[in-house]
Amino acid sequence: MKGTVLICCFLSLLLLQATAEEEEITSVLRDRSHIDETLRLATEEKAGDYAAALERLRKIYHTSIKPMEQAYKYNELRQHEISAYPGRTLGDSATDGEITSKPMVLFLGPWSVGKSSMINYLLGMHDSPYQLYTGAEPTTSEFTVIMHGEKIRSVEGIVMAADSSRSFSPLEKFGQNFLEKLIGIEMPHKLLERVTFVDTPGIIENRKQQERGYPFNDVCQWFIDRADLIFVVFDPTKLDVGLELEMLFRQLKGRESQIRIILNKADNLATQDLMRVYGALFWSLAPLINVTEPPRVYVSSFWPYDYAPDTSRDLFKREEISLLEDLNQVIENRMENKIAFIRQHGIRVRIHGLLVDRYVQTFKEKMSFFSDPELVFKEIVDDPDKFYIFKSILAKTNVSKFDLPNRDAYRDFFGINPVTNFKPLSAQCSYMGGCLLDKIEKAITNELPALLSSINSGKQPGLSSCEATGCGEKPKNRYRKN
Repeated sequence: MKGTVLICCFLSLLLLQATAEEEEITSVLRDRSHIDETLRLATEEKAGDYAAALERLRKIYHTSIKPMEQAYKYNELRQHEISAYPGRTLGDSATDGEITSKPMVLFLGPWSVGKSSMINYLLGMHDSPYQLYTGAEPTTSEFTVIMHGEKIRSVEGIVMAADSSRSFSPLEKFGQNFLEKLIGIEMPHKLLERVTFVDTPGIIENRKQQERGYPFNDVCQWFIDRADLIFVVFDPTKLDVGLELEMLFRQLKGRESQIRIILNKADNLATQDLMRVYGALFWSLAPLINVTEPPRVYVSSFWPYDYAPDTSRDLFKREEISLLEDLNQVIENRMENKIAFIRQHGIRVRIHGLLVDRYVQTFKEKMSFFSDPELVFKEIVDDPDKFYIFKSILAKTNVSKFDLPNRDAYRDFFGINPVTNFKPLSAQCSYMGGCLLDKIEKAITNELPALLSSINSGKQPGLSSCEATGCGEKPKNRYRKN
């Protein structure tokens, strides 16, 4: 009996000693000063210049692009529309929609690889009441949006979707089950004044899509389409690629320039083991990334505690700073990115308008007194190449064959919207407002490039710059080779 008691006491002492050593190691917090320095959080931004440029951008969109977008129902062709709400005036929608939203950073990856810990570390939320819950088990079951607010508070998903001042209203289409899995956290923070973080549920390969209760891949696609930077996080214990992760990388195709792959918790491994894990990660991801050059993998440990002893501390610190510089680049270029996005959107709306106009003209040319309208248009929409629908658009200036939408999309589009509902572009003109095609072409070739030039040269873009000068001197088109 005595021997048993002694053994129990000895084991208890060993356990207490191990716990004390662990607490001593983990209680040493890492210095975070390099985060503020790299992201320049102490630097005050020129709010006036940014607001003037944003207002000018919104005016160009509402006066030159949106009329054609509504006239030819572009939003029913593509679901990646700008969230500007019909019926609102320019002043009423000054704080909502994707035009005014901050850059979005999206965190994706398997469960328990440190996505939530990374956000806690970047925002300094460790040991605060609103830190994101972390653990070794799958902990994040919601899509969590961390954004700026005057005070710390949580916002339910149904409130975020109903609030027209936010850019999350389109998420209602994924159903109430998803909105229950959407949560927002508002807090006053310098970094959140410039960027919004989105934490996602970890990928669990043995879970079926229907078990989540909502279309997980579709929701991920919505956030991917709107993200300015995408962090795909792994750790040394979760390098295998299953069906759900493979599907996720398919959704990321075309966004390779915005993806940053992170190998987290790297200080848990010795140098030799880390090299092997790094190679294994490349081997797993190689078939999934459709680029000629190898992707950049950032190797570090993103959490508030100090690096484990006898590890490559200097390497991890440099990798972390390099990743922060990428984040800062997105913040610094957010206005330029918005202008480029609106211009790209305008190009697609213009092409859509030209195509609908061509369908309408061809339909009118082929119709006769004895023709059946349904049969005539079915022949046109089933075989548009026979009537040179798409080839005639390529003859227009500033139209690339790589920007043309899928032909099958117009079969579905006209199945919902009869061709007789649309007027030709030649009829979309008014004495006071001008022609829709002329306005959108002016925005694409003149106004948006001029706004971008004024941003790059540091000049303040006033709302009435064109009105004051009459825009007599044609601004340089930055998108056209001389």
